[in-house]
Amino acid sequence: MWIERKQDEQGAAHRLPLVVIAGQPNVGKSVLFHRLTGRYVTVSNYPGTTVEITRGIMHHNGRRFTVIDSPGLYSLSPITEEERVARRILLQEHPDLVLHVVDAKNLARMLPLTLQLIELGIPTILVLNMMDELERAGLQISVDMLRQQLAIPVAPTVCLTGRGIPELKELIDEQLTCRDSAMALSAGD
Repeated sequence: MWIERKQDEQGAAHRLPLVVIAGQPNVGKSVLFHRLTGRYVTVSNYPGTTVEITRGIMHHNGRRFTVIDSPGLYSLSPITEEERVARRILLQEHPDLVLHVVDAKNLARMLPLTLQLIELGIPTILVLNMMDELERAGLQISVDMLRQQLAIPVAPTVCLTGRGIPELKELIDEQLTCRDSAMALSAGD
């Protein structure tokens, strides 16, 4: 089974919240995956392909989340097999949250995918990775302004050093807790 399940007292299966890491190749997705999941890693091939998908479990604040490190993706109109697999994961696995990882110094080139994810209605956090390289280039991004304009959470990080990762973990937990609360309220209606 692709998503880990656990049993409650009545025997009903509940899947762990699913977080998908998406973004173009070479933006730090796999480093972020390692930072979020540590040693709880399993690798599997997506059904019908030879593209490897890395899955793991993130532990935070007493909660567990399934995390998938998807293949590189430039847009939701795939050209390569890797992009087709990443798109299938986003559309068929029904993630509870997507972490769209971008190279902060190339933000303008990477924002179209962010906008596509927002249009899909998948809850998304924009992860501005490689902030150290942006700063070394003498550039800066107004994270607050970007957050307001996109109307989604934005997290600046340097995945290689771990800068911003504790704050990102809190943000993930917060977003999924809000989602769980909203679902519980709608179920009570």
